[in-house]
Amino acid sequence: MRTNYCGELRAEHIDKTVTLFGWVDRRRDHGGVIFIDLRDRTGTVQIVSDPQRTPDSYNDAIALRSEYVVKIVGKVSQRPEESLNPKLPTGEVEIYADSIELLNSVSKQLPFQVCTSEYESVREDLRLKYRYLDLRSDRMAKNLQLRHQVVKAMRRFLEDQENFLEIETPILTRSTPEGARDYLVPSRVNPADWYALPQSPQLFKQLLMVSGCDRYYQIARCFRDEDLRADRQPEFTQLDMEMSFMSVEEIIELNEALICHIFKAVKGIELPRPFPRLTYADAMARYGSDRPDTRFELELVDVGEIVKDSGFKVFSGAIASGGTVKVLPIPGGNESISNVRIKPKGDIFNEAIAAGAKGIAYIRVRENNEIDTIGAIKDNLSETQKQELLAKTAAKPGDLLLFGAGDTDTVNKTLDRVRLFIGEELGLIDHEKLNLVWITEFPMFEWNSEEKRLEAIHHPFTAPYPEDINDLATARAQAYDLVYNGVEIGGGSLRIYQKDIQEKVFTTIGLSEEEAKEKFGFLLEAFEYGTPPHGGIAYGLDRLIMLLAQEDSIRDVIAFPKTQQASCLLTDAPATVDNKQLQELQVKSTYKPKK
Repeated sequence: MRTNYCGELRAEHIDKTVTLFGWVDRRRDHGGVIFIDLRDRTGTVQIVSDPQRTPDSYNDAIALRSEYVVKIVGKVSQRPEESLNPKLPTGEVEIYADSIELLNSVSKQLPFQVCTSEYESVREDLRLKYRYLDLRSDRMAKNLQLRHQVVKAMRRFLEDQENFLEIETPILTRSTPEGARDYLVPSRVNPADWYALPQSPQLFKQLLMVSGCDRYYQIARCFRDEDLRADRQPEFTQLDMEMSFMSVEEIIELNEALICHIFKAVKGIELPRPFPRLTYADAMARYGSDRPDTRFELELVDVGEIVKDSGFKVFSGAIASGGTVKVLPIPGGNESISNVRIKPKGDIFNEAIAAGAKGIAYIRVRENNEIDTIGAIKDNLSETQKQELLAKTAAKPGDLLLFGAGDTDTVNKTLDRVRLFIGEELGLIDHEKLNLVWITEFPMFEWNSEEKRLEAIHHPFTAPYPEDINDLATARAQAYDLVYNGVEIGGGSLRIYQKDIQEKVFTTIGLSEEEAKEKFGFLLEAFEYGTPPHGGIAYGLDRLIMLLAQEDSIRDVIAFPKTQQASCLLTDAPATVDNKQLQELQVKSTYKPKK
């Protein structure tokens, strides 16, 4: 029987005989003495086979190769002074192998080496195709351990401290297309009818509040058929929570305690409370984003009032058409950012174009507060406007002012992207910082220009502020998002729990009474049977763990992720199916491959 895991052996185990199981990470022959790094999910430990001291294991050690599966019995010994390895948790000890039993060998060439020294250069597509090998690596093993520890901390806090119930909700449900595309599943026993995989457990968790389960949580699997990015997957996991009889303040306070518990349990970090808060309006005004990275101080400045009557048509025209003009001041930017980078084909120009802008204007502040620029800006600003610009932006000689002008949405996206690019490029972001901030008071709706209607920013079950109820089109939502270093990791709201208000919201987003009844009639009916006030939140578990692990992609914290084309390289999914299966489902593909 196994007595210990490899990664847990320390000096206190010296002189103990242990039985270990694992994989050969590396094998080294040092003048007749064989050294083996034995690896399991907890780490590695050095095994020694000496022809004089441990002759019974020596021939077996000679035959070992990388990724062989072995059982080793031996005595834990102190490493010699010259071979101590302070970088390794087990670096004080080694095990002299009394016996080595080969449990399984490797019968074909490895597609890549798992050991740390050669792992980092492996292509991601190869790692995903042979994911079972990739998960043996130290990096991936640690990420999976971290994921387990985070979920464990969540469960312990919610169940043991806050009296939550874990309740599973259905995976096969009905399609309620309000948000991303649904994954659809045909029903064999109900021909022509379809299930949908849940984008979230939203409606069921609200029904649980109607049921009297006043504190619910679930580590929920969710599915969205949408375009993918580094922090998105077609199937993902979230911590889903819902609570009855709690105000926004109480929900935020409980969730701050949860996040602090996770950081303390998993990372040993004490987070200061309360977390800062920004209203949606403040976040958009100061950062151009509702998920601002507050680790550095570059902030946007609205100068629309100053330049609205200027002779520079790009500025005055933007204001006249209902848009805005904003400035991103860069202290000391004259020295660090050249004109070439801001002009067409420059890297900063390209960032602006990628955000949807046509370009980016700029002013350099020189000695005696003289401004210097290329183009028509300088000649079309009055002296008063120049001085007001410098005062409003608090600009000093040597500073660079970058301008965005146009519709408000594009200006915000452009300067937010440029701000993050410059912050990273100039080394302004402290990557050791942990900045958490709540964004509150979101608008209820935004305009969908393609469908020519209002749509809910979060979802149509979010409650408006009571004082805004008479003008839902411009109402604020009782919603709150938690942003961690510029990444949204959680979002929630108080919910609508009165039938008449829910019907008004459905009308506002363009649902007729018949459509609302067809899609959400069960929810509206439930609201007539004594529904308590309630609210909740959901955390993107994959995103949170990605940030805690300091990885760049959620694929590196998910055991078996999909690619950016939503495919699984390991199993070759999605794949075609037999015609017999399609006939049973009474489904026929209309897809015609391109010639």
